Amino acid sequence: MNSLKILSGAALLATLAACTTVGPDYKVPEQAVAKRPEAAAKFLGAQQESAYKSEPLPKHWWRLYDDPVLDQLIEQALAANTDLRVAAANLERTRAVLDQVEEARKPDVSVGFEPMVGRISGVSLAQPEKLPDSYMYNIGVNVSYQTDMFGKIKRAVEAADADTQAAQAAVDVVRVTVAADTAHAYADACSAVRQITVAENAVDLQQKFVKLTDERIRAGRGTAIDAARARSQLAQMQSALPPLQAQHRVAYYRLAALTGKTPQEMNMHLLQCQAAPRLTQQIPVGDGTALLRRRPDIRQAERNLASATARIGVATADLYPNIELGASVGSTGLLDHFGAGNAFRWSLGPLISWTLPNTGTAHSRIKQAEAGTEGALAKFDGTVLNALKEVESTMTVYARELDRNAALKTARDQSALASEQSHKLYQYGRTDFLSVLDADRTLAATDAAWAASDAALAKDQIALFLALGGGWEPTKP
Repeated sequence: MNSLKILSGAALLATLAACTTVGPDYKVPEQAVAKRPEAAAKFLGAQQESAYKSEPLPKHWWRLYDDPVLDQLIEQALAANTDLRVAAANLERTRAVLDQVEEARKPDVSVGFEPMVGRISGVSLAQPEKLPDSYMYNIGVNVSYQTDMFGKIKRAVEAADADTQAAQAAVDVVRVTVAADTAHAYADACSAVRQITVAENAVDLQQKFVKLTDERIRAGRGTAIDAARARSQLAQMQSALPPLQAQHRVAYYRLAALTGKTPQEMNMHLLQCQAAPRLTQQIPVGDGTALLRRRPDIRQAERNLASATARIGVATADLYPNIELGASVGSTGLLDHFGAGNAFRWSLGPLISWTLPNTGTAHSRIKQAEAGTEGALAKFDGTVLNALKEVESTMTVYARELDRNAALKTARDQSALASEQSHKLYQYGRTDFLSVLDADRTLAATDAAWAASDAALAKDQIALFLALGGGWEPTKP
């Protein structure tokens, strides 16, 4: 009858454990920025600028450039980048922590067998004489189960699960960054080729002009000052080449590191591009709703908020008793009477522990958890606001650079026309040397500025794709 009462009590405790969970149930707070209708609206830039369209962003945006080399480099980076390996290791660690926390839901089983030799105290048995030495044993199976009556384990699992999801989002954040960094390095290398070509053409033109000036001096139609000025401008144009050559080489080294290679392993002949990849059609940007779903840093911040909320329940559960159900079966006695009926033992019952005098400590932990949740909410709001700011800002920068690029192209075309006409007039003695020198200087400056603007446009496009948060989705085979 007593054992039946114990079993009934254990069943009652298990039933209560299934329906009592302290602490708040998580949901995205209504006051969160992500809940505002304005956060899900169409982007201002997409409504005001013709460079964009509100179509969904492709999962792998770099394929819009239709550049096989760029595709290959990004695939290599996503497969071998060391930052991604670090993020993946962190994810595996959080998964292991989740497995550990979930183990608390399972019964704990232990088996023991202890053979021993010794002497029992005669006094302990009220015997006047000493007892003989004897061989004894103790064997048993112990089973214990945490009832989790107040949901401490449940909340701990919720927190660990949210941490794992946040770690997965962190991996996705790194994937987005690695794809954009690889595209940036590729664009820098290709832009450097274009700018080097422009600089070399300017140098070649100036060298021809220096030669023409020398011929005019020998013919008595120029002065030594003209030659000095021509050679000075030649040197200035030549000085623009080394930084561009360094930019080109450094971009290769960046690509090597991003793709998990040493500089010696990087194929220096891989890049045959003559200019940075650049889209000339409208860029698909989607809207705020898609951005909130897509950007992994937003997802990471939201999962961190969920984890912090669950930890309030973990801390709150410390205010209540810890109830554990246990059962033990075994045999203890003399070894030469192993298995005797009177050596058999068993027990069943709950173990209740409650640190009532230390509830102040528990309340302190609850306050810490609540403050952590407030901080996580602020971080979540800040991440959403920053994402919207980044998208709108990069859209504005790109649109204005498009305007600047168009103006620079016009200026370059006009400068080229002026330089060509000046050279013809100078050749026939219809204009002075300084006019030609100034026309060439203007052409070199506008040509270089236009090439630099083209490079800026390529980088601005990639910065926009990075702000939009695309590229973390795994590539399907």
